[in-house]
Amino acid sequence: MAEKHGNLSINSENIFPIIKKWMYSDKDIFVRELISNACDAITKRKKLALAGECELPEDYKPRIEVITDDVERTLTFIDNGLGMTADEVEEYIAQIAFSGATEFLEKYKDKADSDQIIGHFGLGFYSAFMVADSVVIDTLSYKDGAKAARWVCDGGTEYVLDEGERTTVGTTITLHINDDSLEFSNEYKIRETLEKYCRFMPYEIFVYKNAPDPVSAPENAPSGQADEKKEEPKPVNDIHPLWTKNPSECTDEDYKTFYRRVFNDYKEPLFWIHLNMDYPFNLKGILYFPRIGNEYDAAEGKIKLYNNQVFIADNIKEVIPEYLLVLKGVIDCPDLPLNVSRSALQNDGFVNKISDYISKKVADKLSGMCKVSREDYEKYWDDIAPFIKYGCMKDEKFGDKMLDYILYKDLDGKYAVLDDIVPKEEQMKPEKTEEAKKEGEEAEDIEEDDELGSRIIYYVTDTKGQSQYINLFKEEGKKAYILDRNIDISFVTYVEQKKTNVRFLRIDSEIQEDLTDGEEISAEDADELEKIFRKAAGNETLAVKTENLKNEKIASVITIAEEDRRMMEVMKMYGMSEKEVSGFEPKPTLVLNKKHPLVSYILEHKRSKNGQLVAEQLYDLALLANRPLSPEEMTRFVERSNEIMLKILK
Repeated sequence: MAEKHGNLSINSENIFPIIKKWMYSDKDIFVRELISNACDAITKRKKLALAGECELPEDYKPRIEVITDDVERTLTFIDNGLGMTADEVEEYIAQIAFSGATEFLEKYKDKADSDQIIGHFGLGFYSAFMVADSVVIDTLSYKDGAKAARWVCDGGTEYVLDEGERTTVGTTITLHINDDSLEFSNEYKIRETLEKYCRFMPYEIFVYKNAPDPVSAPENAPSGQADEKKEEPKPVNDIHPLWTKNPSECTDEDYKTFYRRVFNDYKEPLFWIHLNMDYPFNLKGILYFPRIGNEYDAAEGKIKLYNNQVFIADNIKEVIPEYLLVLKGVIDCPDLPLNVSRSALQNDGFVNKISDYISKKVADKLSGMCKVSREDYEKYWDDIAPFIKYGCMKDEKFGDKMLDYILYKDLDGKYAVLDDIVPKEEQMKPEKTEEAKKEGEEAEDIEEDDELGSRIIYYVTDTKGQSQYINLFKEEGKKAYILDRNIDISFVTYVEQKKTNVRFLRIDSEIQEDLTDGEEISAEDADELEKIFRKAAGNETLAVKTENLKNEKIASVITIAEEDRRMMEVMKMYGMSEKEVSGFEPKPTLVLNKKHPLVSYILEHKRSKNGQLVAEQLYDLALLANRPLSPEEMTRFVERSNEIMLKILK
């Protein structure tokens, strides 16, 4: 063919400066674009062969080669895809076919920063000009009788299209790297970039350094090295990543190895979920629950997003429900565009469907484990509990699926689900009858009976600080469950709203009747002790209650009403200042054990200085078992302890 000169079909000569400056936020992404184009060309050739529209060589093996040359300052991409005719080069390369070119240029010419724009305007190939002064395409079409074509463009709007010299079907793209981007002619930089964007591309990618004469290389041999007795290098990518396989084909070790390789995390993941969905959208992937321990402040996962094994973005949080951001994993969704932006994802209903699907799969996995592999589920529970509880409160559908599979650990370290603690038929209050709704008085009676009939679950938030109360429970064989995470403050209220006949009480919120022997305390003794301890506490309104506790080793304890304490905790959780919450301080109740010798001593020596001294010490000890003492309280407590010890020595 005769040499042909032409102009790119655009309405401005400013296109290349704009491409170089605003095409992508990451310059190295041009490697992904050119490799993706090569993969597309190979895929199309294979599909044409399957359709009988072309014939593949008997030994055909799809391959892509990348050749770096830091001497000539070039970077070359070679594929054995379907190639192009000269007319196709003009159609697909020479005509920058995007809508509204003038408006595009006007919009971006003075813009200092921008989201990625490639996918919106079909400019993938032109990302090469971000790093190249000139680009050369040598290509030969699969079509019978086709002649090789060569296209050269030096970064302006003019190009030269002439007959080429390539002898095998496919395309070679050679970039003459500009002075600002010489790193991209370096083999190690290219390997690093391929590892970032192309490690799971569907066709083998080989990297060579300074290989001569790449244009005429045979289809199935290393470029320019067919006659050399050099060992074939290994491809830089894995064309069959784990997520493309059937879960039944994958072993536990396969999943662990993949996790270590992709996330550089050598702590074994707790477990994983293999995603495989064809309808209503196509999605594959693997999600891992990492091993976190107690480091929840730093518990941030990472989701790698792919499109047909082509890397799109790292750590795209928009496709994962907020409460599952601890997850690490890969998601391959061909329905998402290659250059999807975060702003687009945030407002994309399709992305919400992906998020819902992931939420459902996680709930199905966890509930299935609880039913079938309870021992494993219990082993993982302490790591995942805060996220699952938060998910229940955040997502109604997730909560409906998971609430019955939340585990509660008792004081002996044994786990139970809610149905084990409260029979399912007793978890909900009975519906009011129509007659009760009409009769106000009758309705009030029913509400009162329901409240009295609530099934109570006792819990602990601090196994050390609440040890005195725990001992009371254990001695009587009573059950209590450990809820010591920050999320549990809100979670118990959530459960009570969902299970209307279930009520949670912290073990220090009241002294239960079965912890006393039932013997009555004389009103005179109770009144006397109230006066003594109000004086000892310096609080004339302190609530004082005298009981005969079965545990004779305990002299005094502090109880705080559940509702009052919860309100205070929620206010603090929402960051209210001490001044704002000061008026809502919960009122403690001092419970005295009439059976304890110290309480008896105080009654017998109520007029003496020693009796008052012991009362003050007993009150502070009760406070200390309930909460940390203030600096002033601690100072008095230490001074008083010294005084008591001196009296013992006399």
